[in-house]
Amino acid sequence: TMPTPTTTNAASNESTDLSTQYETPMGLQHTTMQALKDRIKLHYDLASDYYLNLWGEHIHHGYWPTDASKATESKEVAQHNLIRLLLDISSTTPAPQDNTPAAPTGPTSLRILDVGCGVGGTTRCLASTLGATVTGITISSKQVQLATRLSKAAAAAAAASPSSSPSSSPGNAPPDDNTDTDTDEFIPLGPHGGRVRFIELDAETMGAYFAAAGGAFDMVWITEALSHFPNKALFFHNARQLLRRGGKLVLADWFRAAVLAEGGFEADIKPIEDGMLLPPLCTQDEYVRFATGAGLEVLSAPKDISTDVSKTWDISWSLVQNPSLWAFAFSQGRDGIAFLQAFRAMRRGYANGSFRYAVMSFVKP
Repeated sequence: TMPTPTTTNAASNESTDLSTQYETPMGLQHTTMQALKDRIKLHYDLASDYYLNLWGEHIHHGYWPTDASKATESKEVAQHNLIRLLLDISSTTPAPQDNTPAAPTGPTSLRILDVGCGVGGTTRCLASTLGATVTGITISSKQVQLATRLSKAAAAAAAASPSSSPSSSPGNAPPDDNTDTDTDEFIPLGPHGGRVRFIELDAETMGAYFAAAGGAFDMVWITEALSHFPNKALFFHNARQLLRRGGKLVLADWFRAAVLAEGGFEADIKPIEDGMLLPPLCTQDEYVRFATGAGLEVLSAPKDISTDVSKTWDISWSLVQNPSLWAFAFSQGRDGIAFLQAFRAMRRGYANGSFRYAVMSFVKP
């Protein structure tokens, strides 16, 4: 999901810090960010099928917290480890795991906004694990289609299972304590009253979009999407606006180190920003300043888990040694090749300590 910055006069001759960090000029301030956003949308519209086939339904890092996990756990297990870590740092308790059906009157479910939801793997996991009502948003129409299809397939499989309960059958989504004008769009998942829906939406507009719909959320969840946003301060402002009092913002993302060795930016960070279509990466402390500046309070300070997620890119580099994927990348021109070449930069950045990964959470007082 990609927002644009505050609109400026496109006819202005003012260039941006972003444009000076790349050998190829990226244009004027307004058109630079819009063009970058358009490239992100095109990338995910074209590449999401490849992501799904190669990496699975959770398009985010895996987390291997111990030597034993690094030696034995698959990427799929590690991806769920990351979700559990984010639940832990936000003091969010999963629903009971005994498959007890939700009460007939429906749960007082958490309402969660999953920003940059990809193909909906985490959205579905949160709905099933927490018995939550989860709305996923993405800028990619292709991802909305994939996420909806995968969710309906999961609901149908649950309904066909002998152990399925009325609350997990399509068409019988339990009501919650909130009124949605488009309740019929939700797809029920799991025995605890969880449900999901997916909306094609530019995250820059999420504050106005959901405020107009009378929406308020108990949690805003964002995993590895905020690094794509040029206007990060606006995201934190929107998140605070949409959270209920006591609501939580839960976040995992990519960062540059607070101090880079000489040549570290050119060697490690610039190829990542270029290949992954990122505006300049922030430090972890900058996110804290954005959050507190928007009126949020720190619930869990940044936890740097770089050494426990870096295996993601060893696995990724192995997976992309697929001739058809490189052929696809070549067909996409410079952006496609730079994307795959950035995998090397990711591995190098983690090894050198210049590229970092952290999780953190905030609360609306």
